[in-house]
Amino acid sequence: MKNVTGAICVECGHVVSEVDPNTTVCPVCGGILDITYDYDYIKSVVTKEDMAKREENSMWRYKEFLPVEDSQDYPKLRVGWSPFYRADRLAEMLGIKELYIKDDGINPTASLKDRASAMAVAKAAEAGRNIIACSSTGNAASSLAGNAAAAGMKAYIFVPERAPIGKVAQLKTFGATVVSVKGNYEDTFRISAEAIDRWGWYNRNAAINPYLMEGKKTVALEIAEQLNWKMTDYVALSVGDGCTIAGAWKGFKDLYAAGFIDKLPKLISVQAECTCPINKAAAAGTTEWETMPELTLADSISVGVPRNATKAIKAIIESEGVTVNVSDDEILDAMRILGRTCGVFAEPAGAAGTAGVKKAIEQGLIPKDASIVSVVTGNGLKDVNNAIKAAGEPLKVDPNMDALLDAFKGIGDPHQ
Repeated sequence: MKNVTGAICVECGHVVSEVDPNTTVCPVCGGILDITYDYDYIKSVVTKEDMAKREENSMWRYKEFLPVEDSQDYPKLRVGWSPFYRADRLAEMLGIKELYIKDDGINPTASLKDRASAMAVAKAAEAGRNIIACSSTGNAASSLAGNAAAAGMKAYIFVPERAPIGKVAQLKTFGATVVSVKGNYEDTFRISAEAIDRWGWYNRNAAINPYLMEGKKTVALEIAEQLNWKMTDYVALSVGDGCTIAGAWKGFKDLYAAGFIDKLPKLISVQAECTCPINKAAAAGTTEWETMPELTLADSISVGVPRNATKAIKAIIESEGVTVNVSDDEILDAMRILGRTCGVFAEPAGAAGTAGVKKAIEQGLIPKDASIVSVVTGNGLKDVNNAIKAAGEPLKVDPNMDALLDAFKGIGDPHQ
């Protein structure tokens, strides 16, 4: 990998000069590693103009910014290059100058996590492994199962027992071996780590594998290109483990270092107000975080013991970003307004970023003349129970016109 120079530990600063597909945590302190790049080399082999000519409409169009071999056969599912909308109606409703929605719920297994799982499959193939495993609240699990199935690999998935049935159904449909753990996400992570060590499976857990964030950062690369390399003032993301927001920041910094963009956006980090260890620490200006209970209905960000906290907190602080904690009711409201102004169907965690944008504007944390991208990280079909809670039940009528007319009396004139 001519573009990769090695890795650096985000905890102690130790430099790893050589990396391979099996590179995991820091050999000195056990901390999480960050893959490092030769930006002069990248600038010498690809330009913005080159990128515009590419027909590869997936995350692999950015191969020069990714830790993969030149000869790599990329995973089969088309991950990335998700829709990017200018949301003028929603911007007007929120009282903001310029707003864009990046809908990553349109990925193959319906979440942004496909980006990390596609990278995991690529690195597992490089390592000559055919079994991959992870723990997850749901989306990472289904994304791994789908990407592994397409590559002809086996997947072992550990989920907490509260994982939504829609996500578990995906896992089973993709043929994964699913272990439902009678405990919370921390319990699930611990037993998955023990199993991975015992049987030597390829590890897709974000706290162990530094390559996963490199997959997730492609959402930032796409946003920049879809904006014609002219970055907005802010980018909003929902935050659970911390890998997604840290990955997005890494992507923006990579582009900036390579001269593809001329400014870095500020991050809007959105967590559930009952489960916000990363935001609480970032707001206090420290990387020391406290364990919190997992109480939010937004299961994908219901993480009381975040495994990528240090990277995430540093990203928020370094970007001079904004932290916003939202209630479950505010998340449900964001699901409704995304659907009714943009036609975008988001699961609770997927809508949390937009809920955070709305609240930040209302609280004056963001100037009203700002430009913002809000990333929708997962599709509403992942959690239909909460979608109905957000949108309401359908009209229920007997099969005759009188019954229909009576039902319409409660909702207004059907001609209007």
